[in-house]
Amino acid sequence: MLIYNLNGEFVDAADANLACNDSAVLFGDSLFETFKAQDGHIQFLDQHLDRLELGARLLNFPCDRPALRSALLETAARLTAPMARLRLTLSRGPMTSLAFPSAVSGHFFINAGPYQEPDSAELQQGVICVFAPNRRVNPLSHLPQLKRGNYADCLYAADYARRKGAREALFNEDGQVLEGATSNLFMIKNDTLLTPPAGELVLAGIIRRQVLLAAADRGLSAEERPISEEDLFNADEAFLTNSLIGLLPIAQIENRSMKRGLWTARLATAVAQAAAAVFGAENGTNRKNF
Repeated sequence: MLIYNLNGEFVDAADANLACNDSAVLFGDSLFETFKAQDGHIQFLDQHLDRLELGARLLNFPCDRPALRSALLETAARLTAPMARLRLTLSRGPMTSLAFPSAVSGHFFINAGPYQEPDSAELQQGVICVFAPNRRVNPLSHLPQLKRGNYADCLYAADYARRKGAREALFNEDGQVLEGATSNLFMIKNDTLLTPPAGELVLAGIIRRQVLLAAADRGLSAEERPISEEDLFNADEAFLTNSLIGLLPIAQIENRSMKRGLWTARLATAVAQAAAAVFGAENGTNRKNF
């Protein structure tokens, strides 16, 4: 069952619409976050809202955090699927010119429904990746660090991967591998965890941060530095992360097989434990399995 929440009100699919002059419709001018919920409980809720709030401040979006949090929790409570996906989108509201509206109104809407996690074959054997045929629209912009609705470059790359029979497309800027169309990238080499630095070119992913924390807790040294194609192909293991897939091992990039190791599974377990601990801290409970 799909659930729609528009500005805090639950609506039918036919009524879950924005006006044709909304900034999100006209220009893709929106911010969003994608959440994973298990048994109606949202993982890393406040970390997602922290990032959304940062983007709203930087781009001058209306953002009523308490109202958004309440709407998300109410929506999650209605979910019946054991595993679900929620997407929260912020819009600036109607625009009649290229100037941002002087009156800060805006809209938010939530789409929620069942989510099918990666199957056992993907988790055990890994997934196929390809290099995206396109570059980011403006790789030097500070905006890639924000979750923006203007997602054409990522959508094009993700569709390319699907047409090639791959799970993910990796952005490659002048020989430096940045991240996936929908994921962050990690690799292990000589018992060191490597990932491209977040900021101008790479999104500061929620699970990305949890992986770095888990590595520190387990004595695995980590470096945030550029990763070349050669670095990646010579990795001892490599994996993707995002809030829905968690950690997903990479088995092949283009036509080259990747090595497999033990750290991906160890870090995946650690991130799952962190999700349970964060939920317990926020809600005064102790969940062993999130």
